[in-house]
Amino acid sequence: MTIEVKKCTLADLHILQELSYETFNDTFKHQNSPDNMQAYLERAFNLNQLEKELSNRSSQFFFVFLNQELAGYLKVNTNGAQTEEMGEGSLEIERIYIKDTFQKHGLGRYMLNKAKEIAIEHQLERIWLGVWDKNENAIAFYQKMGFVQTGAHSFYMGDEEQTDFIMIHTLR
Repeated sequence: MTIEVKKCTLADLHILQELSYETFNDTFKHQNSPDNMQAYLERAFNLNQLEKELSNRSSQFFFVFLNQELAGYLKVNTNGAQTEEMGEGSLEIERIYIKDTFQKHGLGRYMLNKAKEIAIEHQLERIWLGVWDKNENAIAFYQKMGFVQTGAHSFYMGDEEQTDFIMIHTLR
């Protein structure tokens, strides 16, 4: 089993969009209305939005491959690209999605470790993320990886307000 990571560029825009739609939809479609899912997908993953995010120097996207097959992706933010004001010593994991068929192969752990490497490289003090309060599997995984819940914020899925737990992992 070989795992590889590749940093995304603007040339990957269409692949990133397709992967974003697929992984987000597979993860959340069973717990949200089709209208709210569609509204969110169109807002968050349209080509203009993704191009803007890919062009932001404070954001980085990475594809993860398992045995040379695209399996998922990671998006991290620093500085002003973070979705919450967490300070200069923070790195946000905004998105970490693995295709259904590649779940349970250690790729989530691998991508979290990639985020830690980036944070350490930039001499940051903590990694944080927001996770839907109803995503019990993800919450348990993040706790197992050393994250603790420190707060919450609102997340809008279409017109529905939901709650994301803010979880932080301190590096030093």
